[in-house]
Amino acid sequence: MHEYSYADHVFQTAVRFACGKKVEKISLAVGEAAGVSPEILKTYFALIAEGTECGGAELEIETVKPMLKCGSCGKHFVRKPFSFACVCGGDGRPTDVGRGFLIKHIETAGGQH
Repeated sequence: MHEYSYADHVFQTAVRFACGKKVEKISLAVGEAAGVSPEILKTYFALIAEGTECGGAELEIETVKPMLKCGSCGKHFVRKPFSFACVCGGDGRPTDVGRGFLIKHIETAGGQH
């Protein structure tokens, strides 16, 4: 149920940046390893935003795949199932890529922030 706190954070941020204008669209980048369900996030956001300047706003959610970093060559790569191997033969280590949650932009009736 932590999606509720994420939805509330998005709502509070959008209200602050909109300065009373109608919010039309909010774009997010959410890591697949962040443990956030995009559909549940959208549902909670719609409930919180109902009757406010964010009511009816579209939540556009881009999912970000988790990445590993090779200990040998230093390249970032997407982990294949059941493997940590890089194409160079080295082993990948977990990174923070794909674990985050980011508000990319907020679009209001008067423009974009």
